[in-house]
Amino acid sequence: MNKKQKNLLLRIILSAVFWIPLFLISEKIVPAELPKWAVLLLFLIPYLTVGYDILRKAFHGVRHGKVFDENFLMTIATIGAIALGEYGEGVAVMLLYQVGEFFQSYAVGKSRRNITELMDIRPDYANLETENGETEQVDPDEVEVGSIIVVKPGEKVPLDGVIVEGTSALNTGALTGESRPREVGPEANVLSGSINMTGVLRIRTTAEFDESTASKILDLVENAASRKSKSENFISKFAKYYTPIVCYAALALAVLPPLFLLLTKGSAGIGAIWGNWILRACTLLVISCPCAVVISIPLSFFAGLGGACSQGILVKGSNYLETLSWVKTVAFDKTGTITKGNFAVTAVHHSSLTDAELLEYAALAECHSTHPISRSLREACGKHIDPNRVSRVQEISGHGILARVDDREVAIGNEKLMTMIGAAYHPCHHVGTILHVALDGTYCGHIVISDELKAHSAEAMTALRKAGVTRIVMLTGDAKSVAEKVAAEVGLTDCRAELLPADKVSCVEELLQECGPKDRLAFVGDGINDAPVLSRADIGIAMGALGSDAAIEAADVVLMDDDPLKIAKAVRISRKCLGVVRQNIVFALAVKLICLTLAAVGLANMWIAIIADVGVMILAVLNAIRYLVVKNL
Repeated sequence: MNKKQKNLLLRIILSAVFWIPLFLISEKIVPAELPKWAVLLLFLIPYLTVGYDILRKAFHGVRHGKVFDENFLMTIATIGAIALGEYGEGVAVMLLYQVGEFFQSYAVGKSRRNITELMDIRPDYANLETENGETEQVDPDEVEVGSIIVVKPGEKVPLDGVIVEGTSALNTGALTGESRPREVGPEANVLSGSINMTGVLRIRTTAEFDESTASKILDLVENAASRKSKSENFISKFAKYYTPIVCYAALALAVLPPLFLLLTKGSAGIGAIWGNWILRACTLLVISCPCAVVISIPLSFFAGLGGACSQGILVKGSNYLETLSWVKTVAFDKTGTITKGNFAVTAVHHSSLTDAELLEYAALAECHSTHPISRSLREACGKHIDPNRVSRVQEISGHGILARVDDREVAIGNEKLMTMIGAAYHPCHHVGTILHVALDGTYCGHIVISDELKAHSAEAMTALRKAGVTRIVMLTGDAKSVAEKVAAEVGLTDCRAELLPADKVSCVEELLQECGPKDRLAFVGDGINDAPVLSRADIGIAMGALGSDAAIEAADVVLMDDDPLKIAKAVRISRKCLGVVRQNIVFALAVKLICLTLAAVGLANMWIAIIADVGVMILAVLNAIRYLVVKNL
């Protein structure tokens, strides 16, 4: 608990300790022994102890024109009850209302801790290595790309980079939700926000602080609260009109019936009648306070967002969490999503050059690309690749690359590229990604590159079906044979291959038209060419750890550890969250409607009002708290 929560809890306890015995003996105190005004003063002690902040907020609200809120309702209702001599009930309303506020504050704090754990990834400093080999503590914003930083055991990695020297175990739990440390060594990529646990690491930075993983995650989390779900927006509008209506209804209930009786039956006993109807109006105000709905609905979404964060699933807003619960169709990209994207050259066929020469030309043509296939070509080449040998590089989307290497025109890509340049190619019947190579328009052979499935890909498809997803489709630009092999291995019957980025968008358009009126489609991708599809789908899910910046920006949900199994978990979290929201709305409104009817006809007293408002609010908040722990979903 934070200081504010501890202070509120202390006030609740002190007020309860004073109020309970006072309430029990107040009925037996004879006015002659203790005047009525003295009893009032005694009850004001616990009332002001527990409720002074509510009174202050109500006063400030009236001063600034924001009259109709729960603080105003509680203030008017409790002051009215005390003015009518219902001292014990008036204090009880304020006391139990603050109990509900405490539960709500605790629940928000518990959920916020899941999110603020991410805020701990923000580094305070970076150990920058100077030219003389010493280190200097500087602000991470001051470190330029390509600088060498030193990260000691126990320190946060301040910027994204590649390890130059040292081995260690990294705790990436705040980024990915994965508790097991990750062993790293030279040439390994490290993400800012990880915690170095054992050895000293020298890291060459690959991004400025504003572009680092930690900054991007923090930006996503900080902006998530501004994106409200339809349910939250509805509740906000509902409360905006509902509260003033209730206040005017209570005023009418307090004034109109006594006036009617005064006009029809005269002034006899009118004082008691006024008191009775004012008490009914105060009861109505307490019952009608929208706390249970106004507090529990945002809290439920906040709990869902916090729970997802703790699992390494960043949802950019409660509106996306709500949309996720309606997903019935999921479309997957293949490379880096279902497969690891760890490509390796497995064969060279029909080469008119030596294998080493063909691989060298291919690696040079692809040297400016950051795609995993390019890395596999450089690794297979095994030589130093000099980018100065390459010029006039032209990447043709969905086809391949044209480049000039050592005064020779090199074309490397798929069959469409060979057809485009008029090179007669040899088709390959091996399963894998096939890169055809031509020099000066003459076909020189092709390279076979293979990928491997992620560990949980097949399990993820089964989990999605169990979570209620009825259709799973794979969309890929890879060859049909490769796509069908991967689809069969993970248990998919619907795959569409050899797609250009525009074709993927068209496929998603078709799938959207085939969805039911309430069904939603999610697309899962990681590459820069997936950004248009991620934006077009009802909800875009990006693989965050290896995904491109464009994909992460375009997506609505980011999986920080690239595990496809987390998609089903995200769907389950969202559906649990929406279930809690519906339960709280139905329960709160049903109880209030019943109790409001009873209050209007005089069958509900202040204690029933307390149950209808504070009791329902506490139950609704506790219902939301149940789903803060989502590790077993």
